[in-house]
Amino acid sequence: MTFTKRLRDGVRRGEITPSVRFWTRPHVLVGGRYRMEEGAIEIDSIEPIGIPDITPRLAQESGFLGVLDLLKVAKHGSGQNIYLVRFHYVRPRSKSAARGASKRNSE
Repeated sequence: MTFTKRLRDGVRRGEITPSVRFWTRPHVLVGGRYRMEEGAIEIDSIEPIGIPDITPRLAQESGFLGVLDLLKVAKHGSGQNIYLVRFHYVRPRSKSAARGASKRNSE
């Protein structure tokens, strides 16, 4: 799952946790982790919604100025189904923590 550049910092800070997606079918699974440049996002929930469910508040929670701003970015391609994806950011493991874990696993 990719995010437009202007949203990525908000996702990494944990300020953006929902995303509205126009897809033909879901492209993510609940519990799935999807890489970003640094770290990943983990999907908490996905549910079908309709246009009336895209409120100004949801648009702002998703990192947009309002509904029209969200729709300009989200509605591209041939997808007609709308999904509300809720997720959280997972920070990358530090190299020292990863080395420690692999060292413990090899003992």
